[in-house]
Amino acid sequence: MAKEGSELLEEIGKRAKRASREMNRLGVTAKNKGLEAVAGALLTHQEKMMEANAIDVETARKNGVKESLIDRLTLTEERIAGMAEGLRQIVALADPVGEVISMKTTPQGMQIGQKRVPLGVIGIIYESRPNVTADAFGLCFKTGNAVILRGGSDALHSNLAIVEVIREALSGCALPEDSIQLLQDTSRGTAEKFMQLNQYVDVLIPRGGAGLIRTVVEKSTVPVIETGTGNCHVYVDEAADIDMAVDIIENAKTQRLGVCNACESLVVHSKIAKEALPPVCERLAAHSVEIRGDERACAIWKDMKKASEEDFGTEYLDAIISVRVVDSLEEAIEHINTYNTGHSEAIVTADYHNAMTFLNEVDAAAVYVNASTRFTDGFEFGFGAEIGISTQKLHARGPMGLLALTTTKYIILGDGQIRK
Repeated sequence: MAKEGSELLEEIGKRAKRASREMNRLGVTAKNKGLEAVAGALLTHQEKMMEANAIDVETARKNGVKESLIDRLTLTEERIAGMAEGLRQIVALADPVGEVISMKTTPQGMQIGQKRVPLGVIGIIYESRPNVTADAFGLCFKTGNAVILRGGSDALHSNLAIVEVIREALSGCALPEDSIQLLQDTSRGTAEKFMQLNQYVDVLIPRGGAGLIRTVVEKSTVPVIETGTGNCHVYVDEAADIDMAVDIIENAKTQRLGVCNACESLVVHSKIAKEALPPVCERLAAHSVEIRGDERACAIWKDMKKASEEDFGTEYLDAIISVRVVDSLEEAIEHINTYNTGHSEAIVTADYHNAMTFLNEVDAAAVYVNASTRFTDGFEFGFGAEIGISTQKLHARGPMGLLALTTTKYIILGDGQIRK
């Protein structure tokens, strides 16, 4: 690189800040035109992106990366089509920027209101999943934000190809290319300098494992919106429909192993455990899922391994699941609130009171009754895409769509008032 370290980052920061000011002047028509152009370009250049992605996938396999994580890394025609569709869904959504969300008249005759505005420059540090590159761009662009991306070294070729396609499409529409920039230096040192770029970056969003998120929270001088890991549970209540429970657990655990909304832990009421666990375990075993349970669960299903205390708090991102048998709804909720990561939790039950108690008392960003945790996703929630699943309680929680990428400013309209 011609420029190194802080000098290069400062140049990227300056360009992003300039782009954010240009973005702030764009109307919704221009932004939607850019998004449509990028969606079309992703489909037109999918072969280029898949060739770049194949280099990353081959390297990951040579490095012994487990298949569930390679799945997260892999781009297919279907996934690229999903990226393009996500951008087109964002086009169809209302633009929140400029919305006046309150207005009142003061005793002095002034009008005071709040108006939605972009955050400015958003930094995103993420691992694997190159589809995040397009999703992050789309949401930031629609909300008038510039974005600086720092992906993982494992997806560098994929991310470079995607960003190049996006920037070329924006240039063709006479829109600011620097509304998206990618840090090509994926070293830890550069990442930590990026976390200190508070002169230019307004918000930093980490997406990845617990270690990455903890590092960003601890070292960043830029305000952070935390996205969390997913130790997600499914609780099979004593009033559960067992067939429904089996289908939900199979989907939540096995549909995609390496994602944050996959079920990692199963909790079963003791009154239904002898009936429910065998069909659940048979279904999971058919997908080669290793099952680790407490003493009572192991007594019911002989092929189960003994779980350690650590198992109950682990996000496996692999073909492994933990199981605990409990004696009450209260005990299930206590277990879940002790070991969960605040992401997504589900109950399977036909009992309305138990369902409502679970919804009210489980502390998580998304709580389900009789549905798979796999639905915690910006696309599935109708946001077009997502910037991440926020598990914190300030500013945003759950899948972060357009609204989460705006802030507000007060607007005050007077006719000569002075304070006495």
